[in-house]
Amino acid sequence: MAMDETKAKEIRHHISTRHHMKIHWKDFYKSPDETPIKYTTLVEKGSLVGRIGIMLLECGTGAWRVRDSMNTAARALDITCSADIGLVTIEYTCFDVDNLSYSQTLSLPTTDVNMNKLNELENFVRRFERDIDTLTIGTVHHQLNQIERHTRSYPLAVSALSAGLACAAFIFLLGGGIIEMACTFCGATAGNYIRMLMGKHKITLVAKIAVGVAVSCAIYFLCFRLGEAVWAWDHNHAYGYLGAMLYVIPGFPFITSGLDMSKLDMRSGLERLAYAVLIVMIATMVGWGTATMFKLSPGAMPKLDLSPALLTSSRLLASFCGVFGFSIMFNARPAMATVAALIGALSNTLRLSLVDFNHLPAALAAFIGALLAGLIASFFRDRVGFPRIAITVPAIVIMVPGLYMYRAVFNFGVTNINVGAYWIMNALMIITALPIGLLTARILTDAKWRHAD
Repeated sequence: MAMDETKAKEIRHHISTRHHMKIHWKDFYKSPDETPIKYTTLVEKGSLVGRIGIMLLECGTGAWRVRDSMNTAARALDITCSADIGLVTIEYTCFDVDNLSYSQTLSLPTTDVNMNKLNELENFVRRFERDIDTLTIGTVHHQLNQIERHTRSYPLAVSALSAGLACAAFIFLLGGGIIEMACTFCGATAGNYIRMLMGKHKITLVAKIAVGVAVSCAIYFLCFRLGEAVWAWDHNHAYGYLGAMLYVIPGFPFITSGLDMSKLDMRSGLERLAYAVLIVMIATMVGWGTATMFKLSPGAMPKLDLSPALLTSSRLLASFCGVFGFSIMFNARPAMATVAALIGALSNTLRLSLVDFNHLPAALAAFIGALLAGLIASFFRDRVGFPRIAITVPAIVIMVPGLYMYRAVFNFGVTNINVGAYWIMNALMIITALPIGLLTARILTDAKWRHAD
């Protein structure tokens, strides 16, 4: 009797108390660790396929990549997998040749972006397919545990500084100068530090976005007021406060939602789009409220007096720094971030030059910039081996029109409907053009992607 109670306590000890209950994957495996993975039961094989899928989904990648990796693992295990994938959930069934099937529903408490983990998981899937005949249960789970342990996010200070760098570069590309860049750097660094700190303590999405944006705008205003009092800065420099909150603009889900919908993964695409819209609405409403308290509205920053050559070279540098900063925020390794930054510097500078010097519509220029980024990424991917999404999406996130979205919400808030509609339509055209540009490049360079099977 005493032994039965002890065993019951041990079982209860492993049951998660979280709202989204943590799965102890090893508990699914009743076979010894030295059992070859090919000779495990359908339940064990299916659980492994699900674990790979949910780990990939946790990285923020789209449904096509998650399903492709699950299918690769399933084929290696000689089973069939059918999966329905959302933003934070996977429902899937595995079938074997003996008319048996095994179904699971897996979910995440939240979603994030981790390009380093995505890279390691893609390498794992390739090795898994190649080495399937020699792998054991213990080896596979040890490798997955190592990936989970050693691909954590950067320290808070690094993520905060990368947000400051990215937003300072972003505000320059929007027409800001040294003053706006300095205040934006301080505001974005402080705001993202608070946001990441709240995330570390499992604070809900709405709260951490709202507090982070409010802190960013407040710090920007405080820095500006200090400069205004000490160095008599022109009041128009205050309009650069928009840059301090741009680190929350959800470029990754915006882009991946378009890519998913293009492959008819409508559930994942629409859920990602809704998630992105939610973040934009929270951020812009809080930014509007904070600006209203300081009696500010969107306006024109002092014009930069730069020659075309100097402006273009400055945009190259700013685009590189901005994309590098965003990539580090997405937990990319420095080498991966550098490749993405080089691609972003070329494609974003081309986009801005087409608008300013060739007077192309902004949406058409965005399409061309994203197309170029996708084509260059395909060239680099064959040589450096990084996941395509890890170097394309960060490269064009800096093209997402956060300024337009904020101006639209601000004008809607003061019932200036005509002006708000003008800005939101401009934003929607650009947001639509970006994934189409990447999609076109992918169709041209990836035979697997351009076929529907």
